[in-house]
Amino acid sequence: MILAHADPVHLHRLIEALEPFPIFLHIDARTPDATFSAMTANLPSRCALLKRTATSWGQWGLVAAELEGYRAALEVTEATHVALFSGSDYPLAPANAIAALLKGHIGDSFAEVNELPYAKWGRSGGLSRLRYRHWGFAKRMLRLPIPRRLPENMMFTGGSQSKVLARDHARAVVEIADEHRDLVRFWRRTWVPDETFVYSILNSPRFVPHWKTQLVPTNLWWIGWDETPRKSPAWLGMEHGDVLLSRQKPAAQQVPILFARKFSTEFSTPVLDAIDARFSLRSSSTCAEEVVQT
Repeated sequence: MILAHADPVHLHRLIEALEPFPIFLHIDARTPDATFSAMTANLPSRCALLKRTATSWGQWGLVAAELEGYRAALEVTEATHVALFSGSDYPLAPANAIAALLKGHIGDSFAEVNELPYAKWGRSGGLSRLRYRHWGFAKRMLRLPIPRRLPENMMFTGGSQSKVLARDHARAVVEIADEHRDLVRFWRRTWVPDETFVYSILNSPRFVPHWKTQLVPTNLWWIGWDETPRKSPAWLGMEHGDVLLSRQKPAAQQVPILFARKFSTEFSTPVLDAIDARFSLRSSSTCAEEVVQT
């Protein structure tokens, strides 16, 4: 599943690099018509377009698009896993290596998550995102400073939107969202719900009792965060080439890095070319016959 809003050239490059996996593509409803046309021109048959919604940063639309992608993947594929990409992501491994890792983890999901409060998420540990009603405008947060009651019997949890969910976990998220509209209403007014809604459902034993034993607690993405306070990570370029081409991972992480963020045609073409050459991407459509669909 890819959630994109710009950069048609990189989007097509990403889709090509993920061959032969089926793709469910969501394009922000606010994307200009000319850009949308370029993004959707000549897409391969394995790429399906999802119903468009506005995916403003920090707001519910990103979760709505994610849920739409899970529904589509569950309905039309037998995928064992569903991976969630942004339009600025890129693989650091060929399809057969991705498939091999996932085939060894049928039923497992991959994500780096933390129960709230989490010290690195500010003074409230991230709970203020939930405890107060929020609205967003152009990457600015509007908060109603009146606390509200949190839903009961929930293990509030947060993490990066980037994740790979096992099929049963993706199904559970969709079913709970459909059956518990009260939770959807609550999360619509939280801040950055794409980092808490799915994980809080999965980590709550009343919904998914065995989540903790089926979670591989690692992020398969290398993301270029630095010490600079910012709302999104820096663009990746050749200055990041050493870490990207070696697929460096934290010492405690047992599985390899498979993907990275964030790239653009303007800033990242040289390092993307180097990644293609290093990992033999976009050069062959061959893959194992029994490929795990992501």
